[in-house]
Amino acid sequence: MLAAMPPTSPTPANRDEAPSRAPLGAAPRKPSRASVPDPVRVPVREAGDACPGALRLHAADDGRLARLRLPGGLLTYRQVEVLASAAERLGDGHVDITSRGNVQLRGLGADANCGAELADLLYEAGLLPSERHERVRNIVASPLAGLDGFGGEVREGGALGNGLGGGLDGRSRVGRPQLWARELDDLLCASEAATALSGRFLFALDDGRGDVAALGADVTLLARRDGTAVVYTGANRSGLRVDAADAPRAALLAAETFLTVAEAGGSGAWRVRELPSGHGLDVAVASRLTEAGIAAEYVADRAAASTTDHAADRAAETHPGDGEPPLPGAIHSPDGTVALSVHAPLGRLSAAQWRLLTSARVGAQGGTQRGTRAGGQGGARGSGQSGARGSGRRGADPATALRVTPWRGVIVPGLEPAAAADLLKRLRIAGLITDRDSPWYGVGACTGRPGCAKALADVRADATEALPRPAPGRDALPVYWSGCDRRCGHPQGARVDVVATTGGGYRVSVRGASPTAAVTATATDPGATNAGATDATATGTATEAATVTGTATATATVTVTVTVTAPGPELADAVATARITTVTR
Repeated sequence: MLAAMPPTSPTPANRDEAPSRAPLGAAPRKPSRASVPDPVRVPVREAGDACPGALRLHAADDGRLARLRLPGGLLTYRQVEVLASAAERLGDGHVDITSRGNVQLRGLGADANCGAELADLLYEAGLLPSERHERVRNIVASPLAGLDGFGGEVREGGALGNGLGGGLDGRSRVGRPQLWARELDDLLCASEAATALSGRFLFALDDGRGDVAALGADVTLLARRDGTAVVYTGANRSGLRVDAADAPRAALLAAETFLTVAEAGGSGAWRVRELPSGHGLDVAVASRLTEAGIAAEYVADRAAASTTDHAADRAAETHPGDGEPPLPGAIHSPDGTVALSVHAPLGRLSAAQWRLLTSARVGAQGGTQRGTRAGGQGGARGSGQSGARGSGRRGADPATALRVTPWRGVIVPGLEPAAAADLLKRLRIAGLITDRDSPWYGVGACTGRPGCAKALADVRADATEALPRPAPGRDALPVYWSGCDRRCGHPQGARVDVVATTGGGYRVSVRGASPTAAVTATATDPGATNAGATDATATGTATEAATVTGTATATATVTVTVTVTAPGPELADAVATARITTVTR
């Protein structure tokens, strides 16, 4: 088993505040020049990786912050309750959902007892299988996999063809990416080398629909109907096709190889996109897979790997479209059950709203569903490899677990139709986004003031004030409010950026994801600069502070900027107009 293997590649020094620890096992070997080219040594990072975790808390202006990684977004009903209780007892009473499908607790106390109590709660709930790996377990998975009939997950009789040894008790609501997430998490937590990954390194496990594959992950697995998967690194359009049963191990090996290449190049890179040109990561990954006994072949075109494979699904319109996140509402599964997709306004849920997600099944069973605990022994704190507490299969049962999504939503699977309809109504009354007609649909924001010291405005309050009533329409661009130019947590793809500026104003920008996006924007005068534009109409493309003069085709990210002096009706109008901008993707 891979877990029993010593590390086979050198790893960069741990960039946390804690002292570096020497790797366990055999002495690391030097990379072969045949598999790892010698790129230009250009340092990318000098400071330590300050990404917060569940054990290392971040000091924010509103108290300390804990970020908890949820591989595949999976949570048992009991774990949902534990997080709600922790938010009430130790934090500000809210659970935040991040753009990677993880959760955060804010407003935690500064005393040591608060952090220790939170750690104990998370350990007992099976949410911290390894102290040393807790910040590197960034794994997103297609949240609707196995639920909507797309991707070939459902086989005759409801058995799941999962590429991991056959069906799973005939439960059709399990998706292959969720099973991959569970196995990859086990492999990560058993890998000494993986402890050197940054807290920003991301794995994406896609069932073929292209949703999480569009999130800019460092390692992506794209499932195929023929029982294989393609492994991609960064934005590389070519990948390596492997058997689906080998996919999680291949993903881990790709991440470990990234560490080898980053150290060999001296770049200090935390993400694949930070590697200097000529890094040769794809060649090195192919070599590493061969050494590990994993058969792999090159796939030349990233788009063709999914488009050709799922042409029949597209023709039958059985999927929501390439790269599209789950829409809010009810999803009818082939096994007769219903899954609910709901979004959290601005990514925040109160403890009461968070608990409400579990109420349908809890009420039917007369108590909280326990699910599968970490360690296989009720969350016991036994010793394990690489600092893991507990042993054996960890985590939630993918057939019954809630799925937290990278689009700041939650999927509640496996409900009877009547229970689903009742719960959806109660969630809507409680303030969650349950359909695209909600004015909150497509609106996101960072923390802003008063929680973040770097923020220049209370973006949540200003976003609320600028909400259109009624909603701007189902085809409106998403909008994201940021308290500063860092744009923490902003979504991928075409969107409207609303960024706070010094002096109390905002900069409203339309950004297109397509290399050839055509954009229609608003400006005071067709010949005026963006810095002075507030109202009236012009058509064109531009970068920040450039002149909007007419229609054009962009060759990179499209930005059309309107600066508004202060929050109020003018800002609301500017945002509303930007959201109905035409962006050809």
